Amino acid sequence: MKKKSQHPKTFHFKQFSVSGGECGMPVSTDGVLLGAWMNGENLRSILDIGTGTGLLALFCAQRFPTAQITALDIDQQAIQTAIHNRDHSPWASRIKVEHQDILTFVPQSDYDAIICNPPYFTSGQVSIAPARALARHVSGFSHQQLLHHCQHLLSPSGELSMILPCQEGDSLIDSAKQLGWFLTRSCLVSPTETKPPSRILFSLSRTEPQACEFTQLTIRTQNSYTPAFTELTKAFYLKM
Repeated sequence: MKKKSQHPKTFHFKQFSVSGGECGMPVSTDGVLLGAWMNGENLRSILDIGTGTGLLALFCAQRFPTAQITALDIDQQAIQTAIHNRDHSPWASRIKVEHQDILTFVPQSDYDAIICNPPYFTSGQVSIAPARALARHVSGFSHQQLLHHCQHLLSPSGELSMILPCQEGDSLIDSAKQLGWFLTRSCLVSPTETKPPSRILFSLSRTEPQACEFTQLTIRTQNSYTPAFTELTKAFYLKM
């Protein structure tokens, strides 16, 4: 009888695979969008905050071949899952996975870019599963705290890139501007042509840009993915 895998939930991309394990954050469209949309040139160091399965760290490793990536998570099960996925990828030597709380994390140097798919359920019933609750809810940790700590982790010209539901994203952007951040890019994401935007991708910097880039993206038409979504994700999805 064939032995059951310890990491049964596996999502296969073109160059790597992501097993969910017992992690509270399985592969999601949000994560794929953020990993594919994040911008950067000649990045040497990237910090992935709340890495979960390690999905965003793996996206960064594929997209930015000169970058060393540090992936943090506060949950031990997530760390074990991220290590498993890193070790089975082509980029194990460039990804460091650490069991760390961002509120107490002290790096050796600042980062050229920070990427984060943060918790966003600021109210409502918390999931029964502790890992799931930890991954998705802001409980004892605010977006303002995240912004404050990222100020000290990011290089002066670096960017912090995130994805959130539109209402939470607008609120975080407003808070960021009050703390001296500048919006450099944003993209409103609609699930279909007939539905309003449900997510916002955005990048923040401590350096004011010459201009801020505003775009919109629709994921699906009635029967297929849109050309824009296909172009964004074709380097990753198997059937694109």
